[in-house]
Amino acid sequence: MKNRTLGLTAALVLAASGLAAMPASSAFAATAPIKCHLTYELAGWSAIYQHATGSGHVRCDDGRSAAVTISVHGGGLTAGKFRVSGHGEISNVYGIDQVFGSYAQAGASAGVVQSGTAQVLSKGTVSIALTGTGQGVNLGVAVDKFDIERAH
Repeated sequence: MKNRTLGLTAALVLAASGLAAMPASSAFAATAPIKCHLTYELAGWSAIYQHATGSGHVRCDDGRSAAVTISVHGGGLTAGKFRVSGHGEISNVYGIDQVFGSYAQAGASAGVVQSGTAQVLSKGTVSIALTGTGQGVNLGVAVDKFDIERAH
């Protein structure tokens, strides 16, 4: 009986190690989160109400990409006119379609002529870390909505 148990255990170990050596199926690989990368240009103004529009491009680690339009709007104590060029890292997505939609934003900025921005936004479990540099005059704190849509 002991030899039979030992033989059965050895067979199970060999079968399990054979399964572990097999490549992951495409169905399993599709369930792993990927990162997407956004490059963008924005221009806008703020005088109590903030508004900016722009365009960009999203490229995901799975090879998919899309041209996008971006709009930012919200309220708060802000004043100024600005132009921003930047990029973003979008994480916890399983496909490019999850990139599109509205993100909640809370940030602070101050600058004259040259200024830098860094903000983290979220949409459910999806998050985007934005960095950028800009020109213009902008002073204040705003809570905004940041929309990314597929360009038409």
